[in-house]
Amino acid sequence: MSDLEGFGFVLPHWAYWGWLAVMPLIMMALDRWRASTSEPVKEEAATTVGEFQSEQEDPLMRYKDVGVNWFTRAIDWISDKSGLFVSFWTVNAVCFYFFEVVMRYVFNMPTIWVHEASFLLLGMQYLLAGAFAMLHGAHVRVDVMYNLLPLRGRVGMDIFTSMFFFVFALALLITSWTFFMNSYSMNETTVETWGIQYWPVKAMMVLGSALILLAGVSKLIKDIALFIRLGQEGAR
Repeated sequence: MSDLEGFGFVLPHWAYWGWLAVMPLIMMALDRWRASTSEPVKEEAATTVGEFQSEQEDPLMRYKDVGVNWFTRAIDWISDKSGLFVSFWTVNAVCFYFFEVVMRYVFNMPTIWVHEASFLLLGMQYLLAGAFAMLHGAHVRVDVMYNLLPLRGRVGMDIFTSMFFFVFALALLITSWTFFMNSYSMNETTVETWGIQYWPVKAMMVLGSALILLAGVSKLIKDIALFIRLGQEGAR
């Protein structure tokens, strides 16, 4: 860090990566503790109302447990917790920029690392949140024809279009792995003055690709089971 002397406080690289790894775990533990101390009756009532509203909006919610087994349950748990984990990173971006504003306009000592730390953080957050978004149906989808189909037709359409998803996911995973290996072998750093390691970001591309691929496998298993279930109900 000697090359950065005279710039005021500069966040060490190890502190940045270490804090991103530990901070969400602390927040998740606090959230779990808060939930365990809250009134279970009110929480259960709110969950029941939420499930009823979801079923009213999407009839397929009635079949949300179809096709669920230990394998899909494990993947869904990982997808959900990974999204919750990276969601807490947003708090860091707010704190970073608040620190920058104070240092720049109050002490006239602008930082050299806040902007870079924030866009790397939000970029990794975007990469890792794909599985969570897929689990909760938050990805963008063109619904012009989809909404006109019956329930079984919608599920069948999801199964058919999943082959395009897997082509994309596999290509993303393979390409990300190549990017990561090249970056790690040359110990790539960012071009800004802070010069933080860039290969961990490429590693998050690999992890995010693997997570969304697994989320797609879980969804496909449940969609196939639901397609069969709806066919059996229609045959009665």
